[in-house]
Amino acid sequence: MYQPASPAAVAIVGAGPKGVGVLERICASAPELLGEHHLVIHLIDPYPPGPGRVWRHDQSPLLLMNSKAADVTMFTDDTVRCEGPPMPGPTLAEWIAQVRDGTLSLDVDPDLREELHRATPATFHTRRMQGAYLSWCYRRILDTRPDSVEVRVHTTEAVDLTESDDGDQLVWLRDETQPLRADVVVLTVGHLDGETDEAGWSLSDFADRHGRKYFPPGYTADTDLSPIESGEAVLVRGFGLAFIDLLTLLTEGRGGRYTTAADGELVYRRSGAEPTLYIGSRRGVPYRPKPGYGLLGAAAELPRFFSPDEIAGLAARPGPIRFRPDLWPLIAKELGWGYYTELFTAHPQRVRMEFAEFADLYRELDWDSVELRTLVAKAVPAETDRFDPVALDSPLVEVTAADASALATRVREHIAQVLDRGGDSAFSADLGAVNAMLSVFRQLPAAVATGKLDPASQLFDVDGWWFGFFSYIGSGPPRARLEELLALERAGVVTFVGPEMWVATDEKRGLFLGGSRKALGTVTATTLVDARLPPPDVTRTTNPIVRALHDRGRLGAERLVGETTAYSTGRIHTSGIDGQLFDIDGVVHPRRFALGPHTSLRIAGAFSRPRTNALGFRENDSVARQVLRLVGADRQPQR
Repeated sequence: MYQPASPAAVAIVGAGPKGVGVLERICASAPELLGEHHLVIHLIDPYPPGPGRVWRHDQSPLLLMNSKAADVTMFTDDTVRCEGPPMPGPTLAEWIAQVRDGTLSLDVDPDLREELHRATPATFHTRRMQGAYLSWCYRRILDTRPDSVEVRVHTTEAVDLTESDDGDQLVWLRDETQPLRADVVVLTVGHLDGETDEAGWSLSDFADRHGRKYFPPGYTADTDLSPIESGEAVLVRGFGLAFIDLLTLLTEGRGGRYTTAADGELVYRRSGAEPTLYIGSRRGVPYRPKPGYGLLGAAAELPRFFSPDEIAGLAARPGPIRFRPDLWPLIAKELGWGYYTELFTAHPQRVRMEFAEFADLYRELDWDSVELRTLVAKAVPAETDRFDPVALDSPLVEVTAADASALATRVREHIAQVLDRGGDSAFSADLGAVNAMLSVFRQLPAAVATGKLDPASQLFDVDGWWFGFFSYIGSGPPRARLEELLALERAGVVTFVGPEMWVATDEKRGLFLGGSRKALGTVTATTLVDARLPPPDVTRTTNPIVRALHDRGRLGAERLVGETTAYSTGRIHTSGIDGQLFDIDGVVHPRRFALGPHTSLRIAGAFSRPRTNALGFRENDSVARQVLRLVGADRQPQR
């Protein structure tokens, strides 16, 4: 029988937003579940509690969040369906307003004061400002915690986790000879950095042999970009958020600046330290920016076509659930529902049917059926007002170009069109589709939890295509970043390679080669950057505690097993919202938990939106209460 040490102890490895969120939920439920029992919580992270690595103050002031201030909160509210008590608190926007008007007495870093005073709820703040908010959230949790809860911070790295003969969890810290003893350990380690794969090793070897440079996938803000020289030709593969950070650091970060011309056009003024960037990807275009408007019409009923009832119906059928024939028609119809609700109720002059009539007919028709296409054509006369997720996903798939220059023009035109649409509330139906997409994301874990999702569908369609589509449509940068991108292209700092990008190496000349399969022409470069985060892979991670546990078989990689095939997703294998950690044999450890983006739960986004019954809050609460019940049961008197 496990004989606990006294007092009770919990170790949380990772003190960023997720770890601090679990801490908050433990403090909220401790009076109910532990009473007056003393509880020590060890927070272990080399970076500051609250901000952690990603949101720490010690980074470039140029790097921005990709969420509006009003859409970010660290606090539960009465919409969150969880066992623990809600502990309301301000959103980022509300916190800034309270600091600015003096409601909160806070000594703000001088570097943030100008940003603080020009902020609105729609501002995309610097990561430094978000870090200040997170630091305050952490201090508030400390100030409001029960007297029985003690928090000890360890500003170092956890490198291993073992177990004593009597069942204590032993957390080994870097450069410490004795471990921390804990009853329960919670891993909240965030995105997993990783060693490069075989293709990356080949590119690194080529670069080393020829005196060139290759930057594999990684967190851009922590990448040393100083080896990239001014004027150097650099191939960049990837057009997502990692690329946006790279672009900012290699331009404004090197002394360039933006001005506005007399005609209102944004102009980039070179510093002379910039390289020349040749940028492409599969789509050939950047992630779509956040729109500059809100919804104008009636709120769509969500979820409507992709809800728990539909998912339960699919699970009740014989055979596996597949993405394309089973899930996608419901998902696409949900996205269309969000889009057309806004179009019809906010812009009735652009439709030829009352919304009530359209909605009744839409409900009864299958997605992409002849009948539905006929209904939309009748009700929505302009093709540009019709929702087409295929065209959204591959905007340049039909493009043909005589040469690379003509193709770059098409990319430039596309970006300008997207900016125009995102800045014009006449197209607010686009935001209706985005909101429906967020609803779908909240429902998808239930589909995964049925255990009936076909493994190939889950790995390639859900984890692959769907996550990429969601990021492209719903998780793009602030629109100012794409305005800057066009200014950089006009200044000659950036050249668009286009879609269907290819990359190769030239052994004879010792150069990287790149181009688009859509047009003739080859770019030569001395540096190649893969501008993206590494995928989840516990077998390649450089996170020491995760790697050590996996190498000893104590932490498993999630496996998707079908009737004839099995796949490893590379994710930390957990029980979903309960966060229980599995070993490589699929056995749960009763005193180990893991939460975060690279676990089986698949939560997208760093932060929860207020008043959405956010899954992240429910996960935090579920794990916190399991932890408290464990340490509480350990200390019940034995009969």
